[in-house]
Amino acid sequence: MPGLFKITTRAAGALLLAAVAACAGGPTYNPTVFPYEIEQERLAEEPLKTVIIPHVNLGSPSRNYLEPVEPQLDSLLTRYLKDNGYEVLPQRLFRQHWNTAARAFGDPVDPTTGRVNMKTFTRLMQSVRDRLAEDTDVDAFVFTDIVELEVPFSGGLKHIARWDGVARRPTLDGPGSGVTADFDWGRPAAVASLQVTVFDMELKRVFVSRGGLDATDAVDTRSSSGGYTRRRNILENETFLQEGVRLALHPLIPWEQWPGNP
Repeated sequence: MPGLFKITTRAAGALLLAAVAACAGGPTYNPTVFPYEIEQERLAEEPLKTVIIPHVNLGSPSRNYLEPVEPQLDSLLTRYLKDNGYEVLPQRLFRQHWNTAARAFGDPVDPTTGRVNMKTFTRLMQSVRDRLAEDTDVDAFVFTDIVELEVPFSGGLKHIARWDGVARRPTLDGPGSGVTADFDWGRPAAVASLQVTVFDMELKRVFVSRGGLDATDAVDTRSSSGGYTRRRNILENETFLQEGVRLALHPLIPWEQWPGNP
């Protein structure tokens, strides 16, 4: 019996270790990861070492309620790049040369429509690139854009929205802590993602990807018919922002917890 007890104990211990290893293994697969594009051969030939993060968007300007989050995201991105061996030049250098070029060529953003004149944008970027190339060792421009999408929260007991590699639960806005039984969970809610686009000094795109951040809509408990309202505190969870940064930079900076492997 003592021998049998030892064997049983060892077997139980092995099963426990296996269970722990399984739980502590890879990340939960999320099929919504963004289909990144990366110029592997070009980057292998000329690795990026020194980058700068422009203060302007690659696309249209962010919505006004998202603008306050931009400096925090740029700061998190800067820290993550530096932690992984990149030198990140001060953003003020880009801003200084951009403002000088804008006085010469005009603002590429139409203040009425928010649309970007890409011809003017390109002329400004060429001017900024030339000035920075004279004064610094910059290798690339890392553009950050906060983009909004619409996705539904799943039905069932656990209401979860999945997009761009993340899974988020809904938040409530208003009195009470419940949702009406007839709430339409299939109705899309507004969510935000971080898009990162990298251009080399020839202004050729070498990388683009996107990482989910958080929902910008909350369930409106004041509505009798059920609906969404914009959250009061937009993108306030720094852990979620950090996750979005890691997703948006993978595989330029490989992330072990990237959830795109089934």
